[in-house]
Amino acid sequence: MSLVAIVGRPNVGKSTLFNRLVGMRQAIVDDTAGVTRDRHYGKCEWCGTEFSVVDTGGYTSNSDDIFEEEIRKQVKIAIDEADVILFMVEVGTGITDFDEEIADLLRRTDKPVLLVVNKVDSAEKRFDSFQFYSLGLGDPWDISSANGSGTGDMLDELVKLLPQEQPQDDKYESLPRIAIVGRPNVGKSSITNAFLGEERNIVTPIAGTTRDSIESYYNKFGHEFMLIDTAGVRKKSKVNEDLEFYSVMRAIRAIEHTDICILMIDAQYGVESQDMSIFNLIVKNKKGCVVVVNKWDLITKSSNTMKEYTEAIRKKLAPFSDIPIIFTSAINKQRILDVLDAAAKVYDNYSKRIPTSELNEIMLEEIENCPPPATKGKYIKIKFITQLPTKSPSFAFFCNLPQYIGEPYKRFLENKLRSHFDFTGCPIQIYMRQK
Repeated sequence: MSLVAIVGRPNVGKSTLFNRLVGMRQAIVDDTAGVTRDRHYGKCEWCGTEFSVVDTGGYTSNSDDIFEEEIRKQVKIAIDEADVILFMVEVGTGITDFDEEIADLLRRTDKPVLLVVNKVDSAEKRFDSFQFYSLGLGDPWDISSANGSGTGDMLDELVKLLPQEQPQDDKYESLPRIAIVGRPNVGKSSITNAFLGEERNIVTPIAGTTRDSIESYYNKFGHEFMLIDTAGVRKKSKVNEDLEFYSVMRAIRAIEHTDICILMIDAQYGVESQDMSIFNLIVKNKKGCVVVVNKWDLITKSSNTMKEYTEAIRKKLAPFSDIPIIFTSAINKQRILDVLDAAAKVYDNYSKRIPTSELNEIMLEEIENCPPPATKGKYIKIKFITQLPTKSPSFAFFCNLPQYIGEPYKRFLENKLRSHFDFTGCPIQIYMRQK
């Protein structure tokens, strides 16, 4: 997916435009300069073309503020990484020294740049935007990110500048995609190397060694798929190194474009808040999941250690706890083939289609034995069930009063689907539809 970076000096309206493009208030917007310190990442779709957008902090120079020094580095990386750059300026202030400095950086790059003049919300201000021709970056695009005027024309031009997606090799396109995700330094690259039987990825004890998401073709022991080793995803407060923000972003994008995620956990630390954030990201993107507890060789064990550890993990992951949990040591190559077997089984469950007749025969009987509770004196009758043609397992239940069916009953239906049809490792979506 193509990447678009929004750059500019502080307080020109970058975050307002970002929020408009991704369709939600994701970035904080305030009149104070320099509010955006973290970088925000979101997806935008325009006329059938989807692309990623990054909102960077405002670019300043010769500042004593430590954040502004970091933001300056991030902007430079954004310029290197992005496919298209939106350079935002503001019509009211005109051209400032900062604008000149950023324009100088952008003229040296061979990336396509769109010069976007913000806060042009009246006809008179259109004439003021002509001064920006002197920056030498082509025609200025007049917009108002606050009320949206001019953004459609600007997006039409932006879509033309995006690189054409290269068609994937058919040989690999149909293969399952399995991504190895987790916090830094849990052994993702070590287990990838153990699977492949070669030193494909660099491994060091230093957290954050892997920067890119690395794809490898795997065809051994009866398994064939694309294996993706990602960079570690860590807390935002810890993401302070230049390259790391983009590494984390690539890891997030890898989760979005995969089928099954192998979530690796360090046995010495257990499930931490950051593991839960990654797990929630997997569930939110409706991907299959296998939990791998690595470095099991470093744990002092008694007869019940594995059982207790498994129960503790399932409790943390609840309510979606129907997931294979495998204990490994990537260094000693202990139980690593079990991981591949589990991932292959989860992929089978993930792509499973259940005949409508069988679904209705089994589930309608379960619903008859335990019908939805009556609400406000109204009885709810579920009459028909079908599996929707989506990539991940999702089911539509047709009934007379869908609005009265609460989450507890949906959970009951999900558990019955799991017990009858085996969807281990896959999140299930349940939709109530009007019959």
